[in-house]
Amino acid sequence: MTDAPRPPHDPPPSDDAHAPTRVMTGRGREDFQSQPAAGAATTVAAAAPAPARAPAPLVDAGTLPPGSRMAEFEITHLIGQGGFGAVYEAWDHTLERTVAIKEYLPTSLSTRGGDGTVTPLSDKHRETFELGMRSFINEARLLAQFDHPSLLKVYRFWEDNGTTYMVMPLYRGQTLRQTLADKPNVDEGWLLRIMDGVTQALAVMHNANCYHRDIAPDNILLLEGTGKPVVLDFGAARRVISDKTQAITVILKPGYAPVEQYAEMPDMTQGAWTDVYALAAVMHVAVCGRAPPPSVARIMSDTYVPLAGNELLRQRYSQRLLETIDHGLAVRPEQRPQSMLELRAELGLEETTTIAPLRAAGPRTVPGAHGARAPASPPRPAAGSGPAAAPAPRSKALAGALIGVAGVALLAGGAWWWMQGRAPADAPAPAVAQAPVAAPVDVAPAPPPPAPPPPPPVRRTPLQSLQALGASATPGFTVQASAVKPEVEVGKDKLGFELRSNREGYVYVYLLASGGEMFMLFPNLLDKYNKINANQTLTLPRASWPMNAGGPPGTNHFAVVVSQHERDFSEAGMQTDGVFPQFPLPVLSALEAASPGKPTPLLGKPQCPPGQACTDAFGVAGFKIVER
Repeated sequence: MTDAPRPPHDPPPSDDAHAPTRVMTGRGREDFQSQPAAGAATTVAAAAPAPARAPAPLVDAGTLPPGSRMAEFEITHLIGQGGFGAVYEAWDHTLERTVAIKEYLPTSLSTRGGDGTVTPLSDKHRETFELGMRSFINEARLLAQFDHPSLLKVYRFWEDNGTTYMVMPLYRGQTLRQTLADKPNVDEGWLLRIMDGVTQALAVMHNANCYHRDIAPDNILLLEGTGKPVVLDFGAARRVISDKTQAITVILKPGYAPVEQYAEMPDMTQGAWTDVYALAAVMHVAVCGRAPPPSVARIMSDTYVPLAGNELLRQRYSQRLLETIDHGLAVRPEQRPQSMLELRAELGLEETTTIAPLRAAGPRTVPGAHGARAPASPPRPAAGSGPAAAPAPRSKALAGALIGVAGVALLAGGAWWWMQGRAPADAPAPAVAQAPVAAPVDVAPAPPPPAPPPPPPVRRTPLQSLQALGASATPGFTVQASAVKPEVEVGKDKLGFELRSNREGYVYVYLLASGGEMFMLFPNLLDKYNKINANQTLTLPRASWPMNAGGPPGTNHFAVVVSQHERDFSEAGMQTDGVFPQFPLPVLSALEAASPGKPTPLLGKPQCPPGQACTDAFGVAGFKIVER
């Protein structure tokens, strides 16, 4: 839509052949997508310029030596290194805290020079190296949008030294693999507490259409002191590089990877059920000390022995847990729980979390400890059973609804299913001198009909999201806005507009560009003073950030909000890595679907003085500029 100047210290535009020529920040940008893992290209600038570094001697692993400085961070030591990256402990000189910094460093594709710069080994490695780096950035960008105690938290990320970095809290603890090695006979309650946090975290990610695809005991960290789990290593860059080089054995862990990860087939695609299989394999290791047989081998000859039939395990673990593990390890994707919510329901975790199930199982009965019958999960095919045992296929519409609902939407709640109990077992008839009487028949009452699944959330279009800003505007708070030229010529004209308010306040200008991107146009990195007086006419853009009509041809939609108070957009998914902060549309759509009937997250929240009543007063106006 427009061309704008780069802020000081901004890196030069990417020369990526796939980057669009029309940019907002002076840098190549493509829409971010969390799936597939390859993602899209984004160039990220550090919030502050990195101090000059003297060339430092290399360590053998090609990692940064202690004392290296990047922006406000100083490397203190190397925590660990794998084939695709390195993790350092570092000191944040600005906030005076210890952090972890993850560096994109694929050793098979790149090398580090004496000045610390990472470069591809050769031109033939360059494309794969850059694809992996973009995916690394997208992984950081996605994780930065969410704040769940069992999800890796990303503070910030940027490019430097020819590679990319992300800053995270320094988590201390043991991996689940290390813990299981020290604790072979785990308690069921302990295991379910771990699964509670992990399934919640994965549900949040899945409902943003991102799948981990590498769940294993070494990717679950148990925090020191609390034992709470944190899901590690979403491995986006590793998957991209492995896909590009076809090094499939590098990323697939036999025993944990379901069959659909070995080859994408029309009837066996990857999805939430892919992580369900891997997590069931993790539980399998926890309860019996070994991983299940590799799924790809089970296609030809299934040697998996269901845990639910193991008498020794049944003495230590509930039938419910063992059957759930078996169900999750079904070879074919459609025979497993289709989401983390379904897995949680089968594990009995639905009452211990704020994530409500979208659907649940109907009633069934199983023998209890003393012959009584207790409610449990529905009948399911044995793991690895053939097509004859497969349940009726779900409709595509329901599958789409389960996958597409945002993680926060799960907070809204769902229908609870009540289990129907059985009548007591038949009692013997008393002996009396009379003709024989038939024993009463124990007939269980018919179960109630299943409740229909909740309708999928209504998704707004980006334009509807922009227009929704005015839905809760304050009556009498009048804002007027109009374009200097409603129609402009690409490559020739400048864009400009004027706005006016009958009350003083703070101005926020949104832009839905003709290319389909949503930006906070004002305030921005170059112009942060956005106060307007009552009845004052404000002309934008200012000279510090002129906007030229840069195409493509189409309609650019603008919305202006004048608010009594300054507003905070930290919960709206805003990304602030360029001149103009951006609202990624997949994240915005997910947040809106999570809170139907509430104001759009684009509006942010008013920042009122502490201890005072907060009246959220604001006015809204809209206009458009057509580029031809």
